[in-house]
Amino acid sequence: MRLSPKPPEAVASGAPLAIICGGGAFPLAVAESARRAGREVVLFPIRGFAGPEVEAWPHVWIHIGRFGHLTAEMRRRGCREVVMIGNVLRPRVRDIRLDWTTFWLLPAAFRMLRGGDDHLLTSLARFFEEAGFRLVGAHDVAPEILLPAGQLGRIGPSVEELEDIALGCRVLDVTGPLDIGQGLVVMNKHVVAMEAAEGTDLMLARIAELRANGRIKMPARCGVLIKRPKVGQDRRLDLPSLGVRTVEGVARAGLAGIALEAGGVIAAESEALIRAADAAGVFVYGVDPSAGVESGR
Repeated sequence: MRLSPKPPEAVASGAPLAIICGGGAFPLAVAESARRAGREVVLFPIRGFAGPEVEAWPHVWIHIGRFGHLTAEMRRRGCREVVMIGNVLRPRVRDIRLDWTTFWLLPAAFRMLRGGDDHLLTSLARFFEEAGFRLVGAHDVAPEILLPAGQLGRIGPSVEELEDIALGCRVLDVTGPLDIGQGLVVMNKHVVAMEAAEGTDLMLARIAELRANGRIKMPARCGVLIKRPKVGQDRRLDLPSLGVRTVEGVARAGLAGIALEAGGVIAAESEALIRAADAAGVFVYGVDPSAGVESGR
């Protein structure tokens, strides 16, 4: 079902920005950045995921599955551009509350749910574009959330850790087009975990458990978490993210540090992230995708 013609490339100047909010700190970080740039915003927090702090902003609470209600509210407020940001788990069918627009879209919606996360999000983006909205990346609105290249804290990776990073990047080059995760853990040139449906935090908890039960016998402060977007991913959606919680998980898992693709990974509070990494003795290193992995200390 085609809802309306696709939007023109140019969006009317000064139109409010719609921010569809999942959980976490990112939606408000993007909203603050847009406001500093002089842009009016309207938040559309998703019930069950977004927190009550969104109510300090102009907002309309929404339910998953009420696509017609959402797009009608965005039009009523003059929004033409939309950002989707924040944590949202893939819904169960019985948890979706349908309106008539979504009901007519059900065949496409069921096809959308059959596949990986990138397939799901790209299909969702197409719905918005066909409804007359322009989807933009959160990092286009708030470029400061992108992490840069190089050593980001007091600690840098060793030569051996850079070799682990290079291996991890090569593996993600292969798995990315298959829509499998955005991260993995490499120890001593051995891939010991890949991120899948459980997400980064639970993958790191699994590493900690494997250390505790003796399945991983490497010494402490060995191994690297590597995060980067999937090859071919629509970067307007679901860029990998890091936060203080990630650093804490890396430290509990006994890893040496975190490597990320510079300009392809976001952090809502980068200064707090680096402070936490320095305090935990964990390195954070941004790999320039155009230059590859440099030699270490």
